[in-house]
Amino acid sequence: MIIEGTERTLADIALDTIIDRTLPDASMRDLNLERFRAVELDGMSKVADAVGAMPFLAERRVVVVTDTQSLKVAARRELWAVAQSVPDGNTLVLCDLLSPRSQRPEPFGAMAGRTALRIDSTLNEAARTRFVQELLQKLEATAEPRVIAELSSSQAELSAIRNDLEKLALLKKKITYKDLEEDSLSVEDPKAYKYASALVEGRMAEALEIAADLFTSDPRGAGVPLVSALATEFGLIWELARPGGELPARAKWRERALRPAAARIGERRARAAYERAVRGFEAIVTGKIEDPRLLVEMLTAELGAVRGGT
Repeated sequence: MIIEGTERTLADIALDTIIDRTLPDASMRDLNLERFRAVELDGMSKVADAVGAMPFLAERRVVVVTDTQSLKVAARRELWAVAQSVPDGNTLVLCDLLSPRSQRPEPFGAMAGRTALRIDSTLNEAARTRFVQELLQKLEATAEPRVIAELSSSQAELSAIRNDLEKLALLKKKITYKDLEEDSLSVEDPKAYKYASALVEGRMAEALEIAADLFTSDPRGAGVPLVSALATEFGLIWELARPGGELPARAKWRERALRPAAARIGERRARAAYERAVRGFEAIVTGKIEDPRLLVEMLTAELGAVRGGT
């Protein structure tokens, strides 16, 4: 199987769907699923060994190689040779985020032709609409037709749309256009941005001071923009930490400041920090935590430690 195209969010969804359908028994999934990041491979012997292994108490075994678009020509040839010898019952998934019309390097999808299942993650308005509708269904929420139309025709990154809808769905299950205008992911308070930036840059004392100032001004409402800004910041770092990751156009100006942090934190820890901030946001807006200020202070200490700040 080959996931091609250039939209990472759609590619991630496609990969999760493949794994869920190919290995439906979650209890056996870890024993029959092996993942490799192309940039971490020194030759393809480990991939070949994984592909050739027998399934363990399951019908098939799945091997995934992500970000193969980053491989040099010789390594791509070696991986393609492995792909030609996958035994029956096993599945090799190559995530090759190149346009199907790319000339250099030649996409694996073009090399495979009709001999492999190909999933195109190229983004268009129809794909955006399907993404929004399926995400709303997953969130058990609905939205006014104007909301769906606006998000489907916008040029916003899918990751930003996903974050908007996830947060809005926490607040209400019927999302209106007014909700979209007023409560999108972009944090309006510049102090909240300064708080998040100070934290990821290691200036924890300054971050705590900014947070305290916001809570003094708005004891009940300061938690939402602060944690939202934190989730946004670590979401950007997570993207930069991924192989070939690039910031969305609206955040390109932040790259010089965020890329060193992304290199230090790494993909795994950046994702964990992002998810922790999102859970914190959920705890505030759903009332699961009675003291938002305490939560912000705990997150500041916890995520500041991830960054290595003092």
